[in-house]
Amino acid sequence: MKEAILNHFKPNGPINIKNEILAGLTVAMTMIPESLSFAILAGLTPLVGLYAAFIMGIVTAILGGRPGMVSGGAGATVITLIVLNQIHGVEYIFAAVALAGIFQILVGIFKLGKFVRLIPQPVMYGFLNGLAIVIFMSQINQFKSSSDGMVTWLEGMPLYTMIGLTSLTVLIVYFFPKITKVIPASLVAIMVVFALVIGLNIDTKTVGDIAAIKGDLPSFHIPSVPFTLETLEIILPYSIIMGSVGLIESLLTLTLVDEITNTKGESNKESIAQGVANITNGFFGGMGGCAMIAQTFVNLDAGSRSRIAPAIGAITILIIILIGAPVIEKIPMAALVGVMMMVAISTFKWGFFNLLFKMPKSDIFVAIVVAAITVVLHNLALAVLIGVIISALVFAWDNAKRIRARKSIDEKGQKIYEIYGPLFFGSVSAFNEKFDFINDPEVVVIDMKESRVVDMSAIDALSVITTKYALRNKQVILRHLSKDSIKLLKNAHGVIEVNIEEDPTYKVMPNH
Repeated sequence: MKEAILNHFKPNGPINIKNEILAGLTVAMTMIPESLSFAILAGLTPLVGLYAAFIMGIVTAILGGRPGMVSGGAGATVITLIVLNQIHGVEYIFAAVALAGIFQILVGIFKLGKFVRLIPQPVMYGFLNGLAIVIFMSQINQFKSSSDGMVTWLEGMPLYTMIGLTSLTVLIVYFFPKITKVIPASLVAIMVVFALVIGLNIDTKTVGDIAAIKGDLPSFHIPSVPFTLETLEIILPYSIIMGSVGLIESLLTLTLVDEITNTKGESNKESIAQGVANITNGFFGGMGGCAMIAQTFVNLDAGSRSRIAPAIGAITILIIILIGAPVIEKIPMAALVGVMMMVAISTFKWGFFNLLFKMPKSDIFVAIVVAAITVVLHNLALAVLIGVIISALVFAWDNAKRIRARKSIDEKGQKIYEIYGPLFFGSVSAFNEKFDFINDPEVVVIDMKESRVVDMSAIDALSVITTKYALRNKQVILRHLSKDSIKLLKNAHGVIEVNIEEDPTYKVMPNH
């Protein structure tokens, strides 16, 4: 039994327990400030963020499809729920998170996880850059104070103190890795600022000023929302958005880990694990989450390649919740703001500016649109969806322009149309214009060796051309059809009747 458990927790090869333990502790220390900051960002209590970090971490470590990957209460998902919390409250968030988990499980069951690999690179640039801007701008709110329902900017010494401590945090996070990477820079920054505030008795905003943390175990709790169709209508859009964003973030992280470790993760298994973790969050008071790219890289850099380190990280967070609450409440908000600003800066794909004059204009447009939607609407799923649609339309337009026909007459007097480029909905209009129905001879051969029939629009185009020639008592022969094109035409039997010329010497090259 013990050996079976160890085999489950390791991807391959021997486990270095020392590396796994150190990696797990390091991951926990880097997750805590982000979980607190993201929870506060969404208007939730810090404990809700820590519960999410523990639950997401432990469930995905055990059930996930990618050893070495770390999940927690991520900003990418919680940002999608901010408006829901502002309008309906935290109980609706718990219900939405649980429903998002169900959606993610269905994606895994129906093996749809692989489709995340279809997201174009410009969409990812826009997604990450928009997310970085949203995270950075959200930290500006911590430079404000509320009194009697009025929100105003900090002034005088409180403002200068906040700016100074935040700047110090940013500088430590930036420069400390140049000295050593053994200890996480964000942890060092928080510890230094925390010691400075306590030692000099500096008066500044702390986590405890935002909300108290009661170090209790997460307890089972059915979300207090009406079980009505109206409630479903309210939470369903948020659940789909959150679930989609979570899967996109998680499966992209999985792909990155695959490349780094030269191993293969299971995207559909990971989708199910993410879903189970989010359902658990919804019923145990967590804000939900997904894979965390930064923490995953920290884990891999620390030498972890198994499920053990993420599990240790999650358990460490639970221990901190139970006995470390009084300390966490004294953490200066300036330290968390500085850490999150550096997270935003590191998330932003600065290399995008170097590619502005090298990328196609359409790709630049897609990246900017996705980033703009993310920033303005805080709707990451919608931004990615629109980006994918625009990219697909651009691809279709480019391929539609590439279809062409070379015309010739063979020794039998037959007119040969050699077609180049895919025949699909975008290219059928140009394809139809290639034929001379009136002047062509009695036999017309359409050679598809350099083309293929892609969709129903292509079938319809062939049907129209065949009919037009038939009305003039002329015969159309299709030559060199690929196997998938022949299958598509056979499936459309009854819709289109065409003569397919068999050529035993012709073979379709397999796709690589």
